[in-house]
Amino acid sequence: MIFSVSGGLGDTQFSFRLRQSGGQRTAHYEDDGEYNREAPLTLQRESAHYFGYVYFRQVKDSSMKRGYFQKSLVLVSRLPYVNLFQSLLQLIAPEYFDKLEPCLEAVCNEIDQWPPPVPGQTLNLPVMGVVIQVRIPSRVDKPGSSPVKQFNQENLLPAPLVLPSIHELDLFRCFQPVLIHIQMLWELMLLGEPIVVMAPSPTVSSEMVLALTSCLAPLKYCCDYRPYFTIHDSEFKEYTTRTQAPPNIVVGVTNPFFIKTLQHWPHILRVGELRMSGDLPKQVKVKKLNKLKTLDTKPGIYTSYKTFLHKDKTLIKRLLKGIQRKRPSEVQSALLRRHLLELTQSFIIPLEHYIASLMPLQRAITPWKNPPQIRPFRQEDFMKTLEHAGPQLTCVLKGDWLGLYRRFFKSPNFDGWYRQRHKEMTQKLEALHLEAICEANIVAWMKDKSEVEIVDLVLKLREKLVRARCQHLPVKEETLQRVGLYIETIIGSLPEDLQTVLHHH
Repeated sequence: MIFSVSGGLGDTQFSFRLRQSGGQRTAHYEDDGEYNREAPLTLQRESAHYFGYVYFRQVKDSSMKRGYFQKSLVLVSRLPYVNLFQSLLQLIAPEYFDKLEPCLEAVCNEIDQWPPPVPGQTLNLPVMGVVIQVRIPSRVDKPGSSPVKQFNQENLLPAPLVLPSIHELDLFRCFQPVLIHIQMLWELMLLGEPIVVMAPSPTVSSEMVLALTSCLAPLKYCCDYRPYFTIHDSEFKEYTTRTQAPPNIVVGVTNPFFIKTLQHWPHILRVGELRMSGDLPKQVKVKKLNKLKTLDTKPGIYTSYKTFLHKDKTLIKRLLKGIQRKRPSEVQSALLRRHLLELTQSFIIPLEHYIASLMPLQRAITPWKNPPQIRPFRQEDFMKTLEHAGPQLTCVLKGDWLGLYRRFFKSPNFDGWYRQRHKEMTQKLEALHLEAICEANIVAWMKDKSEVEIVDLVLKLREKLVRARCQHLPVKEETLQRVGLYIETIIGSLPEDLQTVLHHH
């Protein structure tokens, strides 16, 4: 796969994301469900998209027809492990460019032996004489906790290449030119607004897009995003059409042609090269969309968006102090990540409290009736709770929080969050119902019941058992075994002809 990247010669790395083409979806890996249940929502394996991680080399070579050698090595995965895969490419690609296919074959054989990623586990991954050591994050990790610095070294020789994180970017470096607008960008991402990132290179484009999509963690960004998008992508026509509103997507581009074709989009972020210096980099200005020039567009955020919340000046002051004190970039990134995490949590906690109140009371769950329904989410009822239990309890930021919630309710991120929570609550209800059945006196219940009612119960219990196992409901194995024994007890009380039918059923 050849990627032509205009600009400087040398080695560059970037990433892209593409939609799986129509037709037959490939069968899921067997461990897909288990991995996705235990992994953080933001690191789940995607079913409809692939990630591409690219190592691109362009060097002068007079023997070549075009005057230089140009080649890419692309790693394709459904997992968003940007740090792990880019580090892997840094090891493999230079060797591959020198030694070609045989080297790649040897590497693939090694990778084939790697264990599957299990959330919460530390993996040692041997490749080309190096052992990469990574911890796979788990859903039960405390949000915002720093990655474990010292893994169990297990006397590995040679000493492993330890990656502090499989996926976290250097947020401070990525957001350098827009630090004073971090509040606005967080809101635009929260609301799932269409955003174009125009960058000077695929590296800057893909890093900025991935940084933006990560700034809502632990809330999952549920819209589409393309870290590096070109005119050759199959959705080019779909995204550039003016006959309908731009889709909910963040798209990263480098081709100046897009300034013309995407100028009807509501938010355009134009950034220059990212350079780390000892000073606060020049901050881009917010400009009106009509200031967008087809040629020589200056860096800036071109939008007419007005933020709902006021700027957090204390964050900027702390980051500035860090620059003056020459604080390492990873420390600045941790500050920034914590700020965004606290902002997201302040926004989400009232929603979590409200949705938890929609769950039926445990005493309303009785063994011989279907479990009660989760009450519907009523936006106005939720808004009334904000006066006493709103974000102001955990966040010092002032502004129009109510307006922000109203806009959020219309976004794909609210829809994704609500569906996920509703699914989890429904499964919890099912689990509680199974537990209630286990604690009931089944023999007493059967005394005055007809055969039809008893057979009906057997079929329903069997269906519940199948569902519990297929959906991996949060139920103890002993509970499921007891339900199985109950079914056998009930069948044993029936006439032999019915027993035969039910055992065959």
